[in-house]
Amino acid sequence: MKKVCFVGACGHSGSAMAPIANHPELFSVPAVSPGAPGVVLTGLVKRLSDKGLPSPKVYDDYREMLDKEQPDILVVDAYFCDHAEMSIEGLKRGIHVYCEKPAATTLEDLDRLEAVYQEAKEKGVHFAYMLTTRYDPWFYTAYQAVQQGAIGEIRMLNGQKSYKAGKRGPLFHKRETYGGTIPWVGIHALDWVLWFSGKRVKTVSAVQSSMANNHNGTMEATAICLFQLEDEVVAHINIDYLRPQTAETHGDDRIRIAGTKGVIEVRGGKVYLINGEAEGQRELPLLQPPQIFEDFAGSLEGKTSLITAEQSLYFTRV
Repeated sequence: MKKVCFVGACGHSGSAMAPIANHPELFSVPAVSPGAPGVVLTGLVKRLSDKGLPSPKVYDDYREMLDKEQPDILVVDAYFCDHAEMSIEGLKRGIHVYCEKPAATTLEDLDRLEAVYQEAKEKGVHFAYMLTTRYDPWFYTAYQAVQQGAIGEIRMLNGQKSYKAGKRGPLFHKRETYGGTIPWVGIHALDWVLWFSGKRVKTVSAVQSSMANNHNGTMEATAICLFQLEDEVVAHINIDYLRPQTAETHGDDRIRIAGTKGVIEVRGGKVYLINGEAEGQRELPLLQPPQIFEDFAGSLEGKTSLITAEQSLYFTRV
């Protein structure tokens, strides 16, 4: 059985909940920690309780939790500015780290994290971050179709992340703690670009604005990134917090990928393909991907995972 400890509850730590609850013979949660003053764990503890799991011990100091509980896996989901330091503390202790994105909010912290990971890797310690949209059936289905040659050689990619802004907590109001809308929201669309294409980035430029951000401090409300990839593949992503509160869903995630033999699009939770195999546009049946935390846990046993540490760290650097 693997012991899993949580530090923080600011993002997608819930992605680990269902697999843990569904497999009590494989996982236990002995302890949690807020990771920083003001981080509320009530919801996290309640979700564990709702899943029928014993109430975990709560530590004020996450380092003390790591030393005393000696977990196998650390779920890092605290203030974004602390992700790198907390991951480093886990990796140094030989603990596998499942980290919310971004993995770091400064290049200096990322350099430190990469150096520590390289040492930990030699000892069989794993790291990956929570790129949850890879495990959405629509993106997973589109990826599999592209891998099977449905659109030929990729030449251009256009991605979109659009969210409702709402009233965000203090974490989001300062660049020092938030890190920025591109690394928090845009990282998903960047992931699609690099994951689907399999290319490295040659050049990148970006513009962004904090105007019209619904009074959420300095949080950027709009951004656009332009990429020149290897082999002259071009890509751009647009990110915004301008989705109306009346919209049916919180987010509007899209990608359009144009290749030498066709075009594939993801929009509205569906996948559409146009190529020379049939007339007109076809909607592809959705495939069922694995759950992200189960996939990560499987990688600890030598199984192939959809997300690697190398991708997590490289995409953060981009």
